[in-house]
Amino acid sequence: MGKIIGIDLGTTNSCVAVMEGNEPVVIPNSEGGRTTPSVVAFTKNGDRLVGQPAKRQAVTNPHNTIFSIKRFMGRRIDEVESELSEVPYKVVRGDNDTARVEIDGRLYSPPEISAMVLQKMKKTAEEYLGQEVTEAVITVPAYFNDSQRQATKDAGEIAGLTVKRIINEPTAAALAYGLDKKNKEQLVAVYDLGGGTFDISILQLGDGVFEVKSTNGDTHLGGDDFDQRLIDYLADEFKAQEGIDLRNDPMALQRLKEAAEKAKIELSSSTSTDVNLPFITATQDGPKHLNINITRSKFEQLIDDLVE
Repeated sequence: MGKIIGIDLGTTNSCVAVMEGNEPVVIPNSEGGRTTPSVVAFTKNGDRLVGQPAKRQAVTNPHNTIFSIKRFMGRRIDEVESELSEVPYKVVRGDNDTARVEIDGRLYSPPEISAMVLQKMKKTAEEYLGQEVTEAVITVPAYFNDSQRQATKDAGEIAGLTVKRIINEPTAAALAYGLDKKNKEQLVAVYDLGGGTFDISILQLGDGVFEVKSTNGDTHLGGDDFDQRLIDYLADEFKAQEGIDLRNDPMALQRLKEAAEKAKIELSSSTSTDVNLPFITATQDGPKHLNINITRSKFEQLIDDLVE
């Protein structure tokens, strides 16, 4: 019998795991990462990129790089009007007033785009297991309604997966902590700070059954906002030193974005880090280099209001 995989299909990143013995194992992708950016890009020569390669060219190919597609899953165009200005790619009205992404004159439904990410997760699992994978369990936010859950199921099926179950993300977190093994009734708060969203769910546990009592959050607060604070800080510092705003240069901004995310991760385990980007830009006087030290306390100061 084939293995069933578990997929966390996230707004910003996704990951895939499999049970080995009684333990879940998160499977690294072909780039060696345990998470894969939920990003799909279409290049000028017609190639399709998914994951890290798509993310790496996002700033230089903004109109054909699709991210945060989860925000459009199972929703009508009039429900996502506030989201439209947040993305550089084109979202238009499709059949039955659904949201569609337009790339080079072709319309893609959000489940079709999500399916491309799921196909990448499926392939990652197949390479690791050495066998075909046809079944999956996929997690969704607790606040997803029926049409959003159905859209997620459709995405799985387009990707060639039979979706055995859709489960709530906070329930998955509670299971990971083995809370279902404690034979007592309890009320648990699960906080989920992701790349693009932040939410809290209150779960009632009893007899191995999870019931989501309440859920709330901010669908526009996450790790990406922390990265943006660092990007702006680095750009402002460089502008003060050199008089050049790197945010106006797509190539430089792409490098700045990657460096900010790397610095944020390093500051989780170090008290300071150096952001060193040689040849970040050039003037008539020659090439310019960015070299800025950031301390953890400076970073905490930059994101203080977000954490509050």
